[in-house]
Amino acid sequence: MCLLFETIKVINKKLTNVSFHNERMNRSRFELFGSKNELNLDELVEIPNDITRDVYKCKVIYSDTIKDFEFRKYTPRIIEHLKTAYCDEIDYSYKYLDRKVFDELLIKNNCQENEDILIMKNGRVADTSFSNITMFDGKEWHTPKYPLLKGTKRAKLIYDKRIIEQDILLGDLEYYEKIILINAMLEFEISNAKLVKQVIRD
Repeated sequence: MCLLFETIKVINKKLTNVSFHNERMNRSRFELFGSKNELNLDELVEIPNDITRDVYKCKVIYSDTIKDFEFRKYTPRIIEHLKTAYCDEIDYSYKYLDRKVFDELLIKNNCQENEDILIMKNGRVADTSFSNITMFDGKEWHTPKYPLLKGTKRAKLIYDKRIIEQDILLGDLEYYEKIILINAMLEFEISNAKLVKQVIRD
């Protein structure tokens, strides 16, 4: 049986964005395992007494049921460059624990510590190896309509109408000015935006 996971941001000893994690987890459990009973991470995840009020990453491993969870103090990755990586066969529509496909793409594209890949699938901009992306065209913030994985932070930002889904082709990148990487741990902060022309490389 395959294993999946959720990564949840913990602030002040509290799980954040739980409703979106619950929705994705329960949808995945139903579609992959036929599980119809809904689980609530707020009720199932126990916050350790010994963690501080710093930002932590909670990793919940599951299949039809919760298998394990772990807490780790969060240290953000600093990504300076994205290398375009082409892979039409990639399928990561569920948040699988097995991420070998991303490891292989990172090695193939010779990514260094401060680099990641911008994955192109069927000519469309998708995701990086660990995040969804948002890009500013001078008027609006867009996110790819066809990501590899529909992230929980992405879902919340769309729900809040802060970003808009857009079908972004490779040739469209030249029309965007700024880029922000987002995931459960990375916030959508305009002050952290970087210039597309400086970040994305062939």
